[in-house]
Amino acid sequence: MASQKINRRSFLGQSSGVALLIGSSGLLATAVSCADPKKLNHALVSHEVTAWVKLAEDGQITIYNPAAEMGQGSMTALPLLFAEEMDADWSKVKVEFSPQESEIYGSPGWRPGTKLMFTVGSRTTKSYYEVMRRAGAQARYVLLTSAAKMWEVPIDQLDTEHSMITHSPSGRSISYGELASHLHMPTSLPEYTLEDMKTPDQFNLIGTEVARTDIPAKVNGSAQFALDIRLPDMLYAVLERGNLHGATPTLQNSAEIENMSGVRKIVLFDYAIGIVADSLEEALAAKKHLDIQWSSAEASGFNSQEVYDVYEDVANQGKTGTIKSQKGDVDLARRQAAKVYQADFKNDYVYHAQMEPLNAIVQVAEDGQHAEVWVGSQQGADTKLGIPNLLGIPSENVSVHLQYLGGGFGRRSMSDFVIECGTLAKEMAPHPVKLLWTREDDLGYGTFRPLSLQRLRVSVDGLGRLTGLDHCVVGDGGNLVASGASNNHYDIPNLRVAWREQKHGIRLKHWRAVGHGPNKFAIECMLDEVALDQGVDPVALRRRLMTKSPRALATLEKAAQMSGWDSPPAEGRARGVAFAEHGSMGTGVCEISIDAISGKIKVHRFWVALDAGVIVHPDNVRAQIEGGIIMGMSSVLKEQVTVLDGYVQQSNFHDYQLLRMEDVPDAIEIALIESTEHPEGVGETTTPIVGGAIANAFLRLTGKRLRHLPFSPERVKQVLAVA
Repeated sequence: MASQKINRRSFLGQSSGVALLIGSSGLLATAVSCADPKKLNHALVSHEVTAWVKLAEDGQITIYNPAAEMGQGSMTALPLLFAEEMDADWSKVKVEFSPQESEIYGSPGWRPGTKLMFTVGSRTTKSYYEVMRRAGAQARYVLLTSAAKMWEVPIDQLDTEHSMITHSPSGRSISYGELASHLHMPTSLPEYTLEDMKTPDQFNLIGTEVARTDIPAKVNGSAQFALDIRLPDMLYAVLERGNLHGATPTLQNSAEIENMSGVRKIVLFDYAIGIVADSLEEALAAKKHLDIQWSSAEASGFNSQEVYDVYEDVANQGKTGTIKSQKGDVDLARRQAAKVYQADFKNDYVYHAQMEPLNAIVQVAEDGQHAEVWVGSQQGADTKLGIPNLLGIPSENVSVHLQYLGGGFGRRSMSDFVIECGTLAKEMAPHPVKLLWTREDDLGYGTFRPLSLQRLRVSVDGLGRLTGLDHCVVGDGGNLVASGASNNHYDIPNLRVAWREQKHGIRLKHWRAVGHGPNKFAIECMLDEVALDQGVDPVALRRRLMTKSPRALATLEKAAQMSGWDSPPAEGRARGVAFAEHGSMGTGVCEISIDAISGKIKVHRFWVALDAGVIVHPDNVRAQIEGGIIMGMSSVLKEQVTVLDGYVQQSNFHDYQLLRMEDVPDAIEIALIESTEHPEGVGETTTPIVGGAIANAFLRLTGKRLRHLPFSPERVKQVLAVA
């Protein structure tokens, strides 16, 4: 890999064929062949341009994907949007990662006027839906104007389909590849909006079952992850961070470590000791011999399994806390209620457990003014991942080579491991340095989904109608614990979500669906507890609450119909239902049984109905739903990080349990609701459904309540033993 910045000029100049130069302003440069440097340089100087697509004379089309690919299918879904409006022959399309330049390849950010390359929050397809389609439509316009000029015919007499342009009056046709050497760039482009582009009934590619572009390489082993990369003269690095978050290390045996085989340098961090060596084996060997004295930290003395008593006291306090959302008057509704239900729901810390360990390669130039990064990242607000600020150099002097990610789930939206690698590479310039986090590193010094307590109080009037829902969230992390507590799809006139902060010095981060997992679990369980006491069917209760949200209601009705909700389950089994929204809306029903001796819950079947608006790639959406259900089951039934006296107790998968193949349901059945609405994210909708659905099935089967995630066999047996 060449150690040079991939800027616009080199990016285009190194490309074969003809690039369609589409600027972020919507203007296009003059058509140029990449084989003519003089013309290329002139075009780039005169126009602020980049390339979304490359067209070769053999008809091959290369489309650049601006999002991370971590198994969620962006390498197919986003280029599919582009190809749809370009009228490209999908069999001739290949996909590559775009450069990490948000001004050019970004989608609209959360704040007006900003652009982001950030593959988080199930926002990728939603945020790029118009961006990719507009770029594809502009590419098609370039091809049409080029053909019109060559044939000297009006552009409105031309049609496109499957990478062919036809002129019906004369019977002429030409392929995109044949047109490549005759491209003529117009001086301006139509400023397309969604209204100017295809309507859903005109789609040829969107909504079809095309093969994913990343799967063949992942199957035959040729797919490149950051972990696979080896560079000439590369050094290897590891860090010892300990498992007391925030503690400061003092190294006691520097001389001994420096004299060990292969060790190049010891690098001190505020929270860790870094070792750079000739090989990974030598770095790990030296790490084992570190003699470190650790300071105390904010987390010292913290016990995660004992803190819930404190949280209950906090919930009992009259203070409201930080109001996250509010409607009506929940206090008045409670005073006027015929009955008030109250329950506390708890969840332990959860680890991301991504399959590929965190790793990155950074190479800093000898003069310290340029750098390159090879990494699997979910990107970020800074597409250069903090390296420019670390080195004190301009952003354009840093090139990021994005690789496939072996799992993200929010963990790789952080750049801490990249900054660590950059710090080490700065010390070892111009050698490239590869930093690897071991599994033990990542668990001991992980960033977890927060521990929290949810106190829910539901007010019901004399007719059994829910008049108020007061949701108090106790825990650390702001929206990491409070997101998902608000629900606009249930018609409850009085609602309040309040967060009461409790800090412990434990590192926290977004985990798939963020606060929706614990919060939807609490809400959906509470609804079923009310339904049981009121003698109302849980689906009927939700049906009544969803009368003003017809799209949500449609998912409920479909899931109930698919699962045969009104028919009795097999002996010893029960079904549970839950609803969640995280962009898209979904209702899930599961069927479970329980081994009372072992305390193990067995999920036999899961049915899911989802409304995600326009479904761009149905097969991939189903895969996302299946993955979300299985990951949800893993977190609900197995996964748990505990902290004792401030120290993380788990170290690897022998004591951090994950779902096994034997635990996977016999079937996961999925219905995708047809819709012409704007696409919404699907990656985080089904995961938070699982806890409520399983707990509600358990309630129907046993009459007893599971209120603490995860539902470990020990906890299940304890609940069953309660009279």
